[in-house]
Amino acid sequence: MNDGTEQSRTWRPGYPVHARLVLSSLQRGPRDPAHRVASDGTVWRASRMATGPVSYRITQLGPSAVRVQAWGPGAGEVVDDLPRLLGADDRPETFTPSHPVLVRAVRELPGYRVPCTGRVVEALVPAVLEQRVIGLDAFDAWRRLVTWHGDPAPGPTPVGMLVPPDAARWREISTWDWHRAGVDPGRQRAARSVLSLAAGLERAAARGERAAVYRALLAVPGIGRWTAAEVGSRALGDADALPLGDYHLPALAGIALGDGHKLPDDAVEEFFEPWRPHRFRVVRLLELAPSVRIPRHGPRLTRQDHRAH
Repeated sequence: MNDGTEQSRTWRPGYPVHARLVLSSLQRGPRDPAHRVASDGTVWRASRMATGPVSYRITQLGPSAVRVQAWGPGAGEVVDDLPRLLGADDRPETFTPSHPVLVRAVRELPGYRVPCTGRVVEALVPAVLEQRVIGLDAFDAWRRLVTWHGDPAPGPTPVGMLVPPDAARWREISTWDWHRAGVDPGRQRAARSVLSLAAGLERAAARGERAAVYRALLAVPGIGRWTAAEVGSRALGDADALPLGDYHLPALAGIALGDGHKLPDDAVEEFFEPWRPHRFRVVRLLELAPSVRIPRHGPRLTRQDHRAH
């Protein structure tokens, strides 16, 4: 493996870009083996590009400058695609909110953009793991499965970083290992079914065919609009990928942008309609902005251990 030769690039886009914020949605829990954030804000990631495994480090050089260093067979691809990864194709300047909460959030987060990894499988598997369970359980399942079946990250990465499996390896994972990771049979079936389409999904994403990716995803039993949006907001750079069905979204939207109360579940889509085609951007701004504080109270999803059955 070509893991010793470093490739690097400094990118100065001429507008603010905050790499840690842009890439924050890619991290699957604080112990994600494929994502680390150093104390100085430097971001380390391990990924599997079309050209092979890669690890890379992104360092913020200033408000409008970042540097990437990459190792492994996929290093050249990461270096070339850095602008797209950090939202160069995003158009936040077309978002002109009038709501004071959003106006303030935009002001607080001038370097936030919607990322575009181009890696559908990398976004898809953890999204399936997060269906209908609390985040802690999904993050734990992702950590276990990547630890058991991932590959060592190339280059001088922090200890313990791993490259997630490719689609073929995900499909080979035994039912027992899915079970040991706490993944119930329904999510196992959904993952296996959609992974059978992985090659076509990745090709469509590479061609920029968002609609084709969404159609293929939504045709798979067990894959709904929430999962498709999770993929779209990460792999496809879709700033409008509203995660309908998200457990926390009705409270987040209603309290921050509505009358201060949680929205009825069936009112969420209509509520977000005025912000199209920036509905995911609105959600992410509310999640990231320091000034937005949503009280955490009321019923929560119950943790479930499917390994006990």
